[in-house]
Amino acid sequence: MDIDENKIDEAALALMYLTLHDNGRAWKKIDWQAMSRLHEKGLICDPVGKAKSVQLTEEGLKQSEALFNKLFAK
Repeated sequence: MDIDENKIDEAALALMYLTLHDNGRAWKKIDWQAMSRLHEKGLICDPVGKAKSVQLTEEGLKQSEALFNKLFAK
């Protein structure tokens, strides 16, 4: 099966919107490869570390909300 990683990344970023807390942090219970790609795209800060959450960048926050509304809002 040919997987569109961009769609996976969009869904992951949209789901992060559900767990936002503390001024733009989200729980990082997402596939590590997707997290790495989101970091490379400049949407989240470096996810490597002991923290259970990751900081979304300003652009990441904007895209997270927009994608959540696009994919999951009625």
